[in-house]
This record gives sequence, structure tokens and C-alpha cells, in this order.
Amino acid sequence: MPNLHFFPDLMLLCIGAAAQGQIAWLLAKRPGNRGPTFRARRLWPATAASLGLLAVGYLLGFRRVALHFPVWWSTWMQGASLIWDVIVVGSALAATGWWSLDRLSRWKRSGESRLEDAGRRGFLRAAGGALFAAPLAVAGFGIVNRNRFQLTQTDIPIAGLPDELDGLRIAQITDIHLSAFLSEREFARAVDMANETLPHLALVTGDLITRHGDPLDACLRQLARLKAGFGVLGCLGNHEIYTGTEAYVTEAGRRIGIEFLRMSSREIRFGNASINFAGVDYQRTGRRYLVGAETLVVPGKLNVMLSHNPDVFPVAARQGYNLTIAGHTHGGQVNVEILNDNINLARFYTPFTRGLYRQENAAIFVSSGIGTVGMPLRLGAPAEVNLIRLRRAEG
Repeated sequence: MPNLHFFPDLMLLCIGAAAQGQIAWLLAKRPGNRGPTFRARRLWPATAASLGLLAVGYLLGFRRVALHFPVWWSTWMQGASLIWDVIVVGSALAATGWWSLDRLSRWKRSGESRLEDAGRRGFLRAAGGALFAAPLAVAGFGIVNRNRFQLTQTDIPIAGLPDELDGLRIAQITDIHLSAFLSEREFARAVDMANETLPHLALVTGDLITRHGDPLDACLRQLARLKAGFGVLGCLGNHEIYTGTEAYVTEAGRRIGIEFLRMSSREIRFGNASINFAGVDYQRTGRRYLVGAETLVVPGKLNVMLSHNPDVFPVAARQGYNLTIAGHTHGGQVNVEILNDNINLARFYTPFTRGLYRQENAAIFVSSGIGTVGMPLRLGAPAEVNLIRLRRAEG
């Protein structure tokens, strides 16, 4: 399971604690008849409870702590902690904005009539209520919409693509994370969507579950329903490493007709043309990528790399892979678009967060995946089943 004591999640904990302190300070400084000391005494239990929830969620990221609790409880408790972290940070920003408006209003009150002053105070109360309600509303929207899958169709132009491969349909399912946040029944809908595209080939690119105790066999049972004319291939993700299930998934996949490529390749013939698919286990960030994968390239063929981590793309392109297919990022899971630029946590470790990217004659497609991890919430990065169509590049 993911270890939340690493830097990104520790950073979130610290930001949440700082935001909670900011809220408490602003509320304690708010003018009123009882005075700041009285308000501080009433605020500290709520502040302590909030900080306690953030700390519990952080500690549940450690396997030796989480093992003492039912997996569904630790999953939802950790998720509640992270969602509360997001709400607290949003509320801190709202409280700061409200406090600034209030201060500005006080500077302008001299000489106003009582009616004007009452109107200004009414506006501030309404604005403050809207600001504080916004983080809760946004979080609720993200929770409700997290499992509303969409089918994303992407055409990938490839120079010199043989006629037999032009229009080839590849269905991709990735980052399933079957867990307390995603039921088997919900995942079955995603498998049905993939099958309805009538793909020539299906790909499963890692992260079947999230943590120890999640229903891995149920996930494999649904993946066994994938239908594609030329079979199903896959690669393993980081959560297969975290849960120690690499060997089990590989063997179980073989029994249900899914070949997980682990530093190995498979050439599939489509008429008079063929594609060489190579796959690797999760490539850990910060280490050398794809060491030895250059030996899997077949000269003169279309070479496709299956890698859970998309950050390998520049290395794959140099090694001779025409196309890389990946997942891992969840599209950021919480993504905000500002001035046509996507802002999300995934950008801290890779520039390839979602969609199609090109580098000279090579391309990578990154899916935002199906499930969620950490918190049961998606914003600006909808869950998706992908249909990739290969096209001959013009010119």
C-alpha cells in the first residue's frame, strides 16, 4: 500500500496543519462582544479534533499501523483525512479572503449611514458563507462523480504505419484500485464499456488494487471478462509492488488469458503486419529507467512500450519505441485548469499527466485511469476507459 510518510503526503499534512492554525487564528481575532480569549477557549477543541483527524489519516499510511484495523475502515478513514485536508486548506483561503474583505470594509465605514453599514455587513456575511461553503460543495461534487466513467477515444498518428494497422483499436484499462472506494459492480461497468468498443487488443497497465486486503481476486474475475480479438496484454504498477502481489497477478493473469509483460515482449501479427509489445514492471521514480529494455526492441517493426509510469517516455523514445502507453497519474485526480495550464500533484514528478504527448517521431498516451487512491474524489480528471486507434500519419 502507498506509504504516506514520503514527502508529498507529509507535505500535505504540514499544509493542512498550517491551514488549520490559520483558521483558528483568524476566528480568534474576529471582533465580538465576548473577546478573543473566550473564543480561543471554544475553538481549541475543534482545532484539536481537526488536527487529530489529519494525524490519524497520516499514520494509517503506515502498514504496521493500518494492519490493526479492518481494511475498509482504514481506507475510508485515510480518505476522510485527506478530504478534510483539502477542505481545511480551502477554508483557510476562504477565511483569509473574508478577513481581508472585513478589514477593508471597516476602513470604509466612517461617514456611512446605518442603512449603508447594515447593507455592507449583510453582504459580508453572505460572501463569507459562500466562501466557507465552496470547499465543502466542491469536495462533495468530487466524491459523487469519482466513479462516473467516461469513454475517451484517441487517434494516434504514426509515420509509416502499415495499412493493416491503420484503424487498429486498442482498449486500455488502468489504475483500477478496486477497494472500498470502488466496488466490483462499479468496475464491471468499466469492463463492459471496454468490451463495447469491440477492440482488436486490450491492455491492462497496472494498479489492480491499492493495499493489502483489497479484493484482488474480484478484480481478476472482472478482468477475465475482457474480450479482444487478439488477446489481452498488461504490465504491473507500483501497487503490485506495495502489496507484494507481482507473482500472484502474473500467474493468475496467465490462467485467465492476460499476459503481463515483465521485462519481456510479445509480437502480435495483424494480417501481414505485426506489432512488438514490450512491458516492464513499475519503474521507480528517481532511478534509471528501462535498463535493458532496449534489447526488447525489434528493428523494422512498430514497437510499443507498456509502462505504468509515464515518466519513462523520453528514455523509451531514445531506445526506439514508437509508442508508449501508460497510466499511474490518475490525471492528477484533483486537477485545476488555469490559463490553459493544468495544475495538479502529478506534475511534481512527471510532465506527462494525461492524454497524448509527442517527441519527434515517438508518442506516449497517458490514461487518467478508473479508480482513486488516498481519497475517494476526482476533480477535473474524470475516470476513463480508453479506446486508442492507430492511424497512418499524413505527409
